Amino acid sequence: MRIQPLAALALIVTGAFVAPALAAPRHPSTFSIVAADPETGEAGVAVASRFFTVGTVVPFAKAGVGAVATQSFANTSYGPRGLELLERGLSAEEVVKVLTRPDDGREQRQLGVVAAGGDSATYSGAKCNPWAGGRHGPGYAVQGNILTGEDVVVAMEKAFLETKGKTLAERLYAAIVAGDAKGGDSRGRQSAALLVVRAKGGYGGFTDRAVDLRVDDHADPIVELGRLLGLALVNDCWNRGWTAFTEKKFAEALPWQERAAEQAEKHPGMLPEVLYDLAVIRLAAGEREGAKAALERALALNPKLRQQASKDPDLEKLRPLPGS
Repeated sequence: MRIQPLAALALIVTGAFVAPALAAPRHPSTFSIVAADPETGEAGVAVASRFFTVGTVVPFAKAGVGAVATQSFANTSYGPRGLELLERGLSAEEVVKVLTRPDDGREQRQLGVVAAGGDSATYSGAKCNPWAGGRHGPGYAVQGNILTGEDVVVAMEKAFLETKGKTLAERLYAAIVAGDAKGGDSRGRQSAALLVVRAKGGYGGFTDRAVDLRVDDHADPIVELGRLLGLALVNDCWNRGWTAFTEKKFAEALPWQERAAEQAEKHPGMLPEVLYDLAVIRLAAGEREGAKAALERALALNPKLRQQASKDPDLEKLRPLPGS
């Protein structure tokens, strides 16, 4: 089987039993941003908290629909239900009203909603632990509770707006970094997550999860999330290239794989396999000499790939292999 790019990158940390006195609070009080980019068809969520594995609770998103963040004594049914309501055509504000109206715990809830087209809303119940609140505008909503102050969400909004032109994943991450720099969760740091969806965004085009990252327990989760994001951006281009290749759209596949290889130069652990698939795609696109050069470098960096390459039907036209 071919060396395959991961459909998603995640850091999942498990450990021994933790005494109740040391455990994180049961409610994910946190700061988050939901955002959508109508031009690229992407939507996503980034979140950070002093709460174990916040990425399993807060973020929800669906390609072509939008994104939801549910936090502060989170009602996790808000995620799938909110996406369902957006898909039915309700506005972001209407979604908030429909979700919170029948919920007896609504005064302790916090919620961010963005539709794929950019409509947005944020909600903070009156009994959320202070500081709590949010801001929103076209294409985004930021919110947080138990924060060091309002300047956390102000900084998040500013960072998101000022990074227009970058990928949505990078803009979401920039917002979380900015919020953390202003103090973030007043209790400290523990976990973070970043989710971006796009139609056919996952490996092979089978899912919409273009970027799906979690840092479940870490001394500096936002820095670690940034490290993973660097890998994920390579992986996203790789997935785009490989999906197009499997659909025999070789001219479309090649620019994405070239970009993946360029970005992978900063990530040596990924580079040999990215170059291997670059050789495959270059060959399919009619660039035999370029394919040979990419394969030669891939095999030099990881000689263990030679056995696979010697039998790979996608590389038949390059045999005998370079260095044989």
